[in-house]
Amino acid sequence: MVDMEDTPPRKGARFLQEIAGLKTQFDMLRFMRRLAESFGARAFMVLNLPSKTSLELSANSVITNWPVELLTLYDREGMLAGSPLLRQMRKSTVPFSYDLTAGDMRRSDAAADIVIGLFERFNMPRGAYFPTHDASGLRGAVSFSGDRATFSIDEMMTLAFLSTCIYDRLAELRSLDADASSALTDREIDCLNWTAAGKTSVEIAEILKLSEHTVNHYLNRATKKLDTVNRTQAVAKALRIGIIK
Repeated sequence: MVDMEDTPPRKGARFLQEIAGLKTQFDMLRFMRRLAESFGARAFMVLNLPSKTSLELSANSVITNWPVELLTLYDREGMLAGSPLLRQMRKSTVPFSYDLTAGDMRRSDAAADIVIGLFERFNMPRGAYFPTHDASGLRGAVSFSGDRATFSIDEMMTLAFLSTCIYDRLAELRSLDADASSALTDREIDCLNWTAAGKTSVEIAEILKLSEHTVNHYLNRATKKLDTVNRTQAVAKALRIGIIK
């Protein structure tokens, strides 16, 4: 008898409940790792659809757990150009599974054997892509790859729906980060920068010619605007979203 708790729709419903509660891209990364593992995949990638002039997959990746060596070699060898997977995503928004060693998704150029060998080395020769887009119309996709058998129809339908929600939530998180960045004043950013450099409120006050009370006020406001609970978290988030470097 089939355990109904383990069917793709049931698993999908449980994961769907979590998506809206994800607050950061790091939360999404951990979520995607669990999702991929639950469906027997070794790796995932959420990407924006590369332009026709784009040469690097890494530049279009939003979040992924692909091995760094694999992604580096893929870009170094210029494998994005001529990819039948990318060609399929550009011409259709229908989800599709693939096997790099056979069928329409086998490359027809000189890089075919190199690509197959590279992905087999990392146990990622098969998988599926789920084209999607956000509210602004930006196109992208979510992929799951590994060496498991081809996804079933139920698995494809479940992952397709989840992928749409995942891509949309990531767009919302990026928008929230942008809003937080624009809301900070120059002085608040200055205080965050010096805090990241290891300076205390007293030292920052001396550097910026302000009172310690004023520095703490700026840091407290920055902490609230970034939706964090203390200045340490505020600095970490500011670094992550590029407000400070």
